[in-house]
Amino acid sequence: MKNIKALTLAFLLTLFGSSQSLAEYGFTVGITGSMAMIEASGQETEGGEVSRGEVSNNVGVASLFLEYNDILGSGISLGVDFIPGSADVSSSISQRTDANSEGDSATNKAQAELDSHTTYYATYGVGDGAYLKVGYVEADLNTLETLGTGSKYANETINGWEVGAGVEFDAYMGSVGRLELTHIDYGDIEIRSSVARAGVATNNLIEADLDVTRLSASLGYKF
Repeated sequence: MKNIKALTLAFLLTLFGSSQSLAEYGFTVGITGSMAMIEASGQETEGGEVSRGEVSNNVGVASLFLEYNDILGSGISLGVDFIPGSADVSSSISQRTDANSEGDSATNKAQAELDSHTTYYATYGVGDGAYLKVGYVEADLNTLETLGTGSKYANETINGWEVGAGVEFDAYMGSVGRLELTHIDYGDIEIRSSVARAGVATNNLIEADLDVTRLSASLGYKF
């Protein structure tokens, strides 16, 4: 993920780092507030045991965006949107108690969060301020587990695609407002534990599907 961010920064510096002023290009910089509706489903395989589950969470998030508008009059704009905070995948901590072959029990608590969420996107104006949007998304999926079984899972970088539509309108003193609805479908997630559960030879495997729907309102300023 760090490599892609570095390449993006280098691209922006190359594209925008000439002696010409920002006004000659047409930028929008701003802030977005979103209601993110997170849904996840998956299964964990421990030896011959398979456990399935679904979790969801609705959370408010804020992000910053920088956009290069209407490239060569094509109606296409390119931008980067970054969420500096994190969001829990589930609205509560998942908990269960497992027993081993000796009859001993262990309590397992699990949670996960999305962090450093970055979207590289393009929009296409279709008239009267309306636009279509497609983006490539990267985020860190941090596992926040306390497992009495002894299993351990590492954090992962995940990616996906965002599609949606929105409308832009004039706001106050040169600023613009936007309303937008998008959906993010992350790629298949597979995380294998670095340490197997006690008494199990094969490391545990988590397979999950993660989706996020965002209803957003933005305020930006055009240069």
